[in-house]
Amino acid sequence: MTPVDALAAAAALHLGFQLVVTAVVYPALAEVPDDDWPRAHDAHSRRITLIVGPVYGLLAAACLWVLASGSTHLVVLISVAGAVISALATAFVAAPVHGKLGRTGRNGHLMSRLRSADRVRLCGAVLCAVFALFA
Repeated sequence: MTPVDALAAAAALHLGFQLVVTAVVYPALAEVPDDDWPRAHDAHSRRITLIVGPVYGLLAAACLWVLASGSTHLVVLISVAGAVISALATAFVAAPVHGKLGRTGRNGHLMSRLRSADRVRLCGAVLCAVFALFA
């Protein structure tokens, strides 16, 4: 496997994960009744962490490998940029918002912010995967 192959595989895995979160997980979480929110959000947080770590870890490893290999092709750099966009949206918006949702409960502003961060992550994942395919 080449570094570019690893990037394409990790990008595809990440995009699949992100599509499930955007299309299935967050809409289902939004439909949880208010009185069940603390339990449902806590369960979501515990379960999703088991997947987020490995997916982002593999994506980061593939990005680092392709960069360390000396690849400076524009399509590779754009793919890596897509991964970085997703990671930054997760680390600096989605994760802190989830923390606040867990502490203070659900409110419209926080849910809107979470969905916005999720759209940014999805765009980053699409960018990463599409450009990795052409690398």
